[in-house]
Amino acid sequence: MTPAIFGISGLELTADERAFFKEADPAGYILFARNCETREQMRALTDDLRSLHGRDRLIVSIDQEGGRVARMKPPEWPKYPAGEAFAKLYEIAPASAIEAARVNAEAMARELALVGVSVDYHAPFDVRRPETDDVIGDRALGSEPMQVAALGRAVLDGMERAGVVGCLKHMPGHGRATADSHKELPVVTASDEELETDIEPFRTLSSHPLGMSAHIVFEAWDADHPATLSKKVIDEVIRGKIGFDGLLLSDDIDMQALEGTIPERGAAALAAGCDIILNCWAKMDDQQAIANRFPDLPEATRARLDRVHAAMGDAPQGVDTAELLAKRDALLAIAEAAA
Repeated sequence: MTPAIFGISGLELTADERAFFKEADPAGYILFARNCETREQMRALTDDLRSLHGRDRLIVSIDQEGGRVARMKPPEWPKYPAGEAFAKLYEIAPASAIEAARVNAEAMARELALVGVSVDYHAPFDVRRPETDDVIGDRALGSEPMQVAALGRAVLDGMERAGVVGCLKHMPGHGRATADSHKELPVVTASDEELETDIEPFRTLSSHPLGMSAHIVFEAWDADHPATLSKKVIDEVIRGKIGFDGLLLSDDIDMQALEGTIPERGAAALAAGCDIILNCWAKMDDQQAIANRFPDLPEATRARLDRVHAAMGDAPQGVDTAELLAKRDALLAIAEAAA
């Protein structure tokens, strides 16, 4: 099994993708808007992937947070709010905000489960600061670690109720980044002591089986490598200080924060201690090079992947999200009324 999650080029598998994926047997797949047209089309695509590998437990993943991070869009699917909506409510009524985040996540995850998605790269556990780049911005669940952890836990719990596995991202924290790692490499100069604030939400949820790294240099820990490519950050901070022993994905290795060819970036991420390379853009040459270079999973990675598979549940039957969404809207209205 190739230690990678690969992208898919369109609404259905091409003949070349079908042959390659069957042989390479990647750890999973990630879907984007280019793969999401209708419920029927998405279900056919995800069923095809599972049939190709002959197993129901398979990482079929997506970035579906709400707000501007939504691959499944209206009018086919409901529009969901960004994390900031729940953060604002938390300032007024914490318990209501937690419940709103939970039912919102459950409604979203029910939609995901119905089309065969088993993993959602949600929620961001990044602690927002005044200088936080807009790449996080309104996606954040707050600027106080306990709040971020509480709302993040509610999101993970809501998705679990629908059989979908959420993700701790972006470890060890994206909140101090003042640049967009899709475009350039952010550098954080905060001290080790200051960074305790950033890692606290991840530490609180460290038993979760799935997490994602950040393409950010933290000078206090490793001035020469971004966290994704830093053995020191992964060993001493993510595995050590945070205590995370789940499956660690790299953030997308196609992002411009990283240098070198895609296979070189993947090799560096695996050497640093990431379990799985996230390679999103369905470029067949890159995917083939990764599969040729890394033909199988280490034993420790396979055990962590098994834990993710075990956390996947069955899609709920007779799904009607209207009641959940109505409850969410009634709770969010508390903040609107107080504004």
